[in-house]
Amino acid sequence: MRRPDAIDAVARGQAIERHAEAWLCQRGLIAISRNQRAKGGEIDLVMRDGETLVFVEVRHRRSIRHGHPAETITITKQRRLIQAARFYLHRNGLSCPCRFDVLAVTGSSPSLDIQWIAGAFEAN
Repeated sequence: MRRPDAIDAVARGQAIERHAEAWLCQRGLIAISRNQRAKGGEIDLVMRDGETLVFVEVRHRRSIRHGHPAETITITKQRRLIQAARFYLHRNGLSCPCRFDVLAVTGSSPSLDIQWIAGAFEAN
């Protein structure tokens, strides 16, 4: 059974992801799905930007005292996201242009600062 503070963290993370999705939709992206799990990884948001399928990683920190949330996207994390995206494309029979974006969120609700890094990294 999860501890109450762990449950709060999960609920907070889900709320941040919903806010991030709405924020991106306000900027013209179309939501496709959320929390797509694949062996070795999970894609927070799958969205469409015109003809491009966008895999979005949402990272949140209350403050940047210990570093910016975008800095937590390590090479290992990138590889996991790429693997999960390939699995998503294969499972859904898709062949289209793709992009990996990062939404770095800092602060606490309702006062959130969002930095959108479109094309944060590429699949090699």
